[in-house]
Amino acid sequence: MSFFTYKGYPLVRKDKELYFGNMYDEYVVWMQIQETRKLQDLDVASKIKIYLMRTDEKLNPMEAIVKTGERESLYDALDLAKAWLDRAERETA
Repeated sequence: MSFFTYKGYPLVRKDKELYFGNMYDEYVVWMQIQETRKLQDLDVASKIKIYLMRTDEKLNPMEAIVKTGERESLYDALDLAKAWLDRAERETA
């Protein structure tokens, strides 16, 4: 199966949740759209909660969360998520 990618990482969205990164890597980023605003005819994310999580299935979800953050645009949230994943990749290499 092929996924949409953004800046080299898979990006999957279902409703107001997004997953960014490879599930087979040690970390993935989970994002929740908490608020939206109208921009012409579109609903645009205006508050996004971001979680850097370990992908180890043995951990409960609360133990898997390593970092959290919040941004006011999807672009800023993805920018932070990419930085977290790049850093995690360098540290585990």
